[in-house]
Amino acid sequence: MNSSLSRADAAVGAAAGVLAVVGNLAAVGLATNRLVLGRVDAAIVNATPQALVTFSIERLGSTGHLLHLALAFALTAAAFGAVAVAGLAVARRTDTMAAAVIATAGVGGLLAYVATGTPLAAVGSGVGAAVPVALALARSPGAAVDLDRRRAIEVVAGVSVLAAVGSATGVLRTPNTAADVGGSEPREMMDAAAAASFDVDGLEGLVSTRRAHYEVDINAIDPSRNATTHTVSLTGAVADEVEFTMADLRGAPTEHRYNTLRCVGDDLNGEKIDTAVWTGTPAETLLDAVEPTSDCECVMLRAADGYHVQFPVEALRGGLLAYGMNGKELPKGHGFPVRALVPGHWGETNVKWLTEIEFLDEAVDGYWEKKGWQGTGPVETVAKIHATEKHGDGRVTVAGPAYAGTRGIERVEVSVDGGDTWRDADLTEPLPGDDVWREWKATVDLDGPTEVVAHATDGTGRLQPEEESGSYPSGASGWVTTGIRP
Repeated sequence: MNSSLSRADAAVGAAAGVLAVVGNLAAVGLATNRLVLGRVDAAIVNATPQALVTFSIERLGSTGHLLHLALAFALTAAAFGAVAVAGLAVARRTDTMAAAVIATAGVGGLLAYVATGTPLAAVGSGVGAAVPVALALARSPGAAVDLDRRRAIEVVAGVSVLAAVGSATGVLRTPNTAADVGGSEPREMMDAAAAASFDVDGLEGLVSTRRAHYEVDINAIDPSRNATTHTVSLTGAVADEVEFTMADLRGAPTEHRYNTLRCVGDDLNGEKIDTAVWTGTPAETLLDAVEPTSDCECVMLRAADGYHVQFPVEALRGGLLAYGMNGKELPKGHGFPVRALVPGHWGETNVKWLTEIEFLDEAVDGYWEKKGWQGTGPVETVAKIHATEKHGDGRVTVAGPAYAGTRGIERVEVSVDGGDTWRDADLTEPLPGDDVWREWKATVDLDGPTEVVAHATDGTGRLQPEEESGSYPSGASGWVTTGIRP
């Protein structure tokens, strides 16, 4: 095999790898459990050392997801590309184009089936991997691959068109879950929150609608669930196990709640904190349907993507099994068709794509606890500085959200002299609910560049701790400081 032939094989292999991934997507849509890419991504996440996970959460944020998704894509495409190159080798031994195409489609399809267990995924990947091989050999002598410049352009153009069509097909095959939920009440609650919000440039409203509500998941590709067949099971240490369909949940008593979520990996002054109007069934309705047989008084919540978290059942008792968000069905990225909301606790306990509530005989570590995090407890008190509005005369209005979970916010104070003196900030009126943030604002006079400090006092009278800590392992805390020029 000469060097030009080797380069040609590599080019065909790369094209086959890309199109195999796209063919899988076109066949099954964005469904993690049926995407080879999703399975590879999940394996990478589970195999990543804890130190690297912590670095990614604290330093990279959503970019970390993109990086491991890119790695998953590269590995997946490389695997299918190797199949295509092997198919070309088989074709040379048999001197037939058909042997290369059939071998590539067959082995590529088998690889996808082993990864996903889905025949349709196997067909999509097998055909996708075989097409570039067929294009490359279509006008080549025998089973040789001779990609001159013109032929290379033709193959690249053909694969590019097919990849674009396949990607669009896969996205269109993914269901859009945007039906209205809850009647007029969620919209009325959103309007009331908007009216109560402070009007400060750059400040998010009391219900997060100006920007997307934050999302943090263990995988880069969200699972796709069918609301018609999805169930939530109560299992484990109970007298009799019970299973609820989505029809059962929607037919049970319904509540609409303001609820704030903050990620345990949120920076001290980060933006992984948001509020929505949620619609769902009180968790107590389900919990009362079983009789626990253990003294553990703890549960493990399990999700369709393999995520699981353990915490006291009493924390869940006041929670909500939400199937609506801001008057619509839950978006896919927020756990369609149902997720848990656990009042006052870090976001990691608010499991998306909820499939099971398991009563335990003894406490065990959940997904993140196995990786060293301790984020199942109540949130830390925080007042963040998210907005500054300059008035042009030395006065600057600083503002942000303040949050302390179910303890509520009693007071926010700001300082412009390093904490020697403090002044009270204005607070929005509390929205109805047990787990909702408030907004604060204060206008200060600045002579020049100044460090502005903010801290909050929760409803129990406890001041936000001054000592600063990172998000690992149990959530960031400390007074928030930011530099401002008038």
